[in-house]
Amino acid sequence: MARPRVPLLSRDRIRDAALTLIDRDGLAELSMRKLAAELGVQAASLYGHYPTKDDVLDDIAGGIMARVDTSAFDHGDWQHGLMSWARSYRQELVAHPNFVPYLAAGPGKREENLRHADAVHGGLVGAGWPPRDATMIGAATRYLVMGATIGSFSRGFVDDVQVYRDRYPHLEQAHLLRARADEIDSESFELALTAFVDGLTARFPARAPE
Repeated sequence: MARPRVPLLSRDRIRDAALTLIDRDGLAELSMRKLAAELGVQAASLYGHYPTKDDVLDDIAGGIMARVDTSAFDHGDWQHGLMSWARSYRQELVAHPNFVPYLAAGPGKREENLRHADAVHGGLVGAGWPPRDATMIGAATRYLVMGATIGSFSRGFVDDVQVYRDRYPHLEQAHLLRARADEIDSESFELALTAFVDGLTARFPARAPE
């Protein structure tokens, strides 16, 4: 029996192709027609697996969030839990910055997001934070992660020293940023995260772990 010229479709294959297209071309460029072309099939072939584009996007979102680790909250140390969660969260999102705007919208309707919110909120309340404070801390951490992954600050600069030297005297080293983008972006996130957690600890010392 002859093998099919086009590999059989599956939800995993469709989802992976969609994320590849988003990573390469941007979120706005995804359509069922373009996704079908990426897979070498007709758009109608996709609908038995995913009735709409939003179904594809929600499945991608669930897959990304399923890899974010909240288990450090199980040990009762809210500082370690919060920082471990934020680092894991960033690690998954920074690989797909074009997809971050979709993740930022409507988190309260997705199973994986709700599971994370429950774990974070429960870990903070269990460590002694009032529910209202726990909600704000979880939200603020999420804002920090989203802002650190939606784009690269360092890659926004060019490597031509003349662009900055004459007009911006305090940016005489800006042309070096792009070449060290991963290091700078990672370390600036760590600085912001550490300052945030240290600030919470200083403001509310009674919440500090023993």
